[in-house]
Amino acid sequence: MPELPEVETVRRGLEKQVLNATLQGVTLRRPDLRYAIPPAMGSLAHTKLTSLRRRAKYLLMDFDCGQTILIHLGMSGRLLFGQASTPLLKHDHIVFRFTDGQELRFNDARRFGVADMYPTKGEAQTKYFSKLGPEPLTDTFDGKYLLTSLEGKVSPIKTAIMDNAVVVGVGNIYASESLFRAGILPTQKAGTLSRPKAEKLVACIKDVLTEAIAAGGSSLKDYVQTDGSLGYFAHSFRVYGRGGEPCTVCKTPISKKVIGQRSTFYCTTCQK
Repeated sequence: MPELPEVETVRRGLEKQVLNATLQGVTLRRPDLRYAIPPAMGSLAHTKLTSLRRRAKYLLMDFDCGQTILIHLGMSGRLLFGQASTPLLKHDHIVFRFTDGQELRFNDARRFGVADMYPTKGEAQTKYFSKLGPEPLTDTFDGKYLLTSLEGKVSPIKTAIMDNAVVVGVGNIYASESLFRAGILPTQKAGTLSRPKAEKLVACIKDVLTEAIAAGGSSLKDYVQTDGSLGYFAHSFRVYGRGGEPCTVCKTPISKKVIGQRSTFYCTTCQK
């Protein structure tokens, strides 16, 4: 599933290509993905794309008509940018057509993605954002905040930092990588984290996400950037997906354990 760095990479790519472009129209090639697609989205036309934002793993497209389109890529979703003359693919479910002859296509083979539309002014009242924690790359997310949020929690620290009510966008890959850099076992009870460890973990989360964005995200299965190119942060993985391989620091074989139904990778020597 595309995580925060992948969605941010997509946002930045689209910003270069379609920001301030005029939408000619939208073609809905099916009525639903994970949920029903608002039919009104298919009537959106002759309006300028004034802003491209990201909140958590949601891509938000603001138009000067006062409407916002929300996209969640789900498990296999892709937003691909190209010429209108390019033949449509089977799983190109939504096509955004611009007056300059360019198109943006939401391709989603598994149909776990989400496409919704709402008045921009009413965004705070939508179901998507009412319970989200802070963005991890903002000043709001610091050691003090994390420590307070984890107080009394008995769940594993890895599960806690993947909880969007605590902090958004720290998905499975980046949780494993951040905990390794911070030297924290993913199984440690969240509420037992010390203030120094909380500070270090926050710093490591910020570093890992920043590096991943700079590398264009991590391409494992379906994710590609808007031009179809791959993300290269996977080449920098220190633990994720490396079960049984030697730790890059101490050479201890990397351990693998399922925590919260997600595969977790860590070093029993470097992480305490």
